Amino acid sequence: MFPTVRSHLEYQDFVTQQLKTYYVGGILSLQNSDWILIEKLWLVDLSRTFSLLKDTFSSQGPRPHDPADLLRSYILMHLTGTFSVTKWVTALRRIPLFAVLSGFLPGKTPGIGTFYDFFTRLWLTDNPNFRSKLKRKPKKVEKGKHKGDKAPTTSTGKVAKVVKGLDHAPTRQKVFPFDRIFTLFKELFVLHSASLGILGDVNSLCLAGDGTPVRTAVYPRNKRICNCKQNGISNCDCPRIYSQPDCNSGWDSYRQAYFNGYHLYSFSTTASKYDLPIYCRLHPASRHDSISMLLTAEEFRYRYPEWSWGKVLLDSAHDAMPIYQFFDKRNVIPLIDLNKRNLGNTSFKDDFTLSETGVPICKMGLEMKDNGYDYSRCRRKYRCPLVKKGIVTCDLPCSPSPYGRCIYTYTEHNPRLFPLIARNSNEWKSSYKRRTCSERSNKREKIDYMLEAARHRSSKMWTAHIFTTMMCLHLDAWFKENKNLNLKDSLLAA
Repeated sequence: MFPTVRSHLEYQDFVTQQLKTYYVGGILSLQNSDWILIEKLWLVDLSRTFSLLKDTFSSQGPRPHDPADLLRSYILMHLTGTFSVTKWVTALRRIPLFAVLSGFLPGKTPGIGTFYDFFTRLWLTDNPNFRSKLKRKPKKVEKGKHKGDKAPTTSTGKVAKVVKGLDHAPTRQKVFPFDRIFTLFKELFVLHSASLGILGDVNSLCLAGDGTPVRTAVYPRNKRICNCKQNGISNCDCPRIYSQPDCNSGWDSYRQAYFNGYHLYSFSTTASKYDLPIYCRLHPASRHDSISMLLTAEEFRYRYPEWSWGKVLLDSAHDAMPIYQFFDKRNVIPLIDLNKRNLGNTSFKDDFTLSETGVPICKMGLEMKDNGYDYSRCRRKYRCPLVKKGIVTCDLPCSPSPYGRCIYTYTEHNPRLFPLIARNSNEWKSSYKRRTCSERSNKREKIDYMLEAARHRSSKMWTAHIFTTMMCLHLDAWFKENKNLNLKDSLLAA
């Protein structure tokens, strides 16, 4: 049987009535922190949740709870810093405010099984993970050679192979088990944020990408199914059953330690002053940032076909030639910092070399002067830095011409060293300084909302947990945009 669905206005009337019943003239009172929760949930309209999940319900059987109330309750669970569904069900029964804000009558709140049935509706497959639990024991991941370095890729040319595979992949919508969770996030939160104008121009998006480790357990837990140990072979390579098959061991370059879990890669909008994420993807912990970015970026293009992607800001871990070629084919301008340990041969032509930002250096050891970019020929012109008022003042001129020596750099020859936007230009500096918005977004998820405090054992629950955390970030932005919203006087008026 289908649930009884109510509009957002009906939910607001329900909250107003219940708050007056329990908190006007009674022994219960509301604190300032409670009003923050009330006003945040007052802003979010989840009335379309059932229509987005209608194919998961049957017209027969007992009448279920409105999925909008369950989603709202799960969001409230994150806002209050609770990470156990069991403890949250207990809190709903103890605290009338939590039940009312969720949309339930106090004393008639759902149980643990109801919430897990809701999580099952959000997952497309019967397997709660992306992979089978039976897999071979993975090899130990190499750590970074220097302090702060990412773990190296496992094979030479792997980035180029991934780019080649993505270029030849069919351009059709790919189906993933978490598609329903993402649909709720996009339709109810991201599109509303876009309508408020806090995501910037969606017809020319500028995104920043960054990966972060998500620690789920101390050790990878597995169970043997072979008889090798009884036969005297203690360390065999036979397949084993893993409780978290999508997780493995990776190297945390920030903490300088190994960890077991996922590698979360997210894209955030740089035009938003709230550093809002709009897409994320869980990868194995051992996967390098460059590989995770490519897969996540291609999925993002399929998930948001109505939006246009203009620029992408990435750190030096993504400094690889195939990545520049990948974005060039998709008409996206990449702004990537050069990896100082991957500069290679900086010789350019004749006696000229290149600086760390890709600017030609003349024989006198001076960076040549940028004279603009010719978009018709896709090349940038550099002039002699010692030409003043048409006169060459250099003691060792590179050219007999009174105009001075000119150097042209072509983007198509080397988009890594000669990007469309020069690294030493003001346009680069003004755009690239917003790259850290992705790091601030990850910080909010991991520290403010304590992402790693959860104790889930499946990718289904971790994905729901992460997307709900991202919903909370958008909800926080809406709350800041509505600073003048004052419900205290109107809701509790006798």
